[in-house]
Amino acid sequence: MFNGIINVYKEKGWTSHDVVAKLRSILRQKKIGHTGTLDPDAEGVLPVCLGNGTKLCGMLTDQSKEYRAVMLLGVVTDTEDITGRILSERHADISVQQIEKAMKSFEGGYWQTPPMYSAIKIGGKKLYELAREGVEIERAPRHVLIDYIKIGEICLPRVEFTVGCQKGTYIRSLCRDIGEKLGCGACMESLVRTRVGNNTLENALSLREIEQSVSTGQFKKIIQPVDTFFSSYPGIIVSGRNESLVRNGNMFPAENAADAVGEGRLCCWGACDNPYGADEKDIVRVYLDRGENNTVFAGLYRYDRDNGYYRPFKMFLNGE
Repeated sequence: MFNGIINVYKEKGWTSHDVVAKLRSILRQKKIGHTGTLDPDAEGVLPVCLGNGTKLCGMLTDQSKEYRAVMLLGVVTDTEDITGRILSERHADISVQQIEKAMKSFEGGYWQTPPMYSAIKIGGKKLYELAREGVEIERAPRHVLIDYIKIGEICLPRVEFTVGCQKGTYIRSLCRDIGEKLGCGACMESLVRTRVGNNTLENALSLREIEQSVSTGQFKKIIQPVDTFFSSYPGIIVSGRNESLVRNGNMFPAENAADAVGEGRLCCWGACDNPYGADEKDIVRVYLDRGENNTVFAGLYRYDRDNGYYRPFKMFLNGE
């Protein structure tokens, strides 16, 4: 079984579920999960977790993202993108300065109402299922974080821009809200996700490229090992009795741990200041010693200062 993360380039017309289904067929492996839905008409970066890497799905979903979008001013649709039913059209007689000022006002945090055509569940049913039935319900606004908006070419009624944002942000809804602020309405015409965490568009591989790498025996070389996701934490190696303790998910005494693996920086991963809700400087990567400079990543452990033990925090051994 393959374990780790693969940076997939999702092509237009594919759902995130389609990508996972295709990879299961290519890799002949069931344990695969994507890290957050990307609309069928959008394309770009879709990190996919394999094997014990599926434990990272929620963590990768929480990472910061970047998108390149084209906003169409003057057109309002029910889906908030160009694929939907047009609700209104008007001439966008707006200056470049007005557009820039309106767009920049969304940098930072703001309260965003999610679109009806989304996978959010309310009462056990997805919103897009209700929307397809002609039902529209009130959605509570959610606070979203917009790290930056970089405005590119403006050729009215189209505006190209790049946006960096945090979890839960809908770019379709951002276009809608910008259009409302300008008084002409707007929808999203195209969307490319260019980055999720450290996974970039330049490093993403199409399904065809992945299939070719499997057929030539090169696929393992393009998988990101699970522990690279935690490279900001120092690593320690255990052997002997401690190895047995770690393999069974038990704590072990700190004085028997070997030297650190690499230098490691004592800092958080991801976009938030403290993703674990704990003192992150006490979290380490733990490896099993296989001899001849060979190690296996076991998981994350947290140092218990009071007792001098490392306690398991998140294990990744199964599927080794």
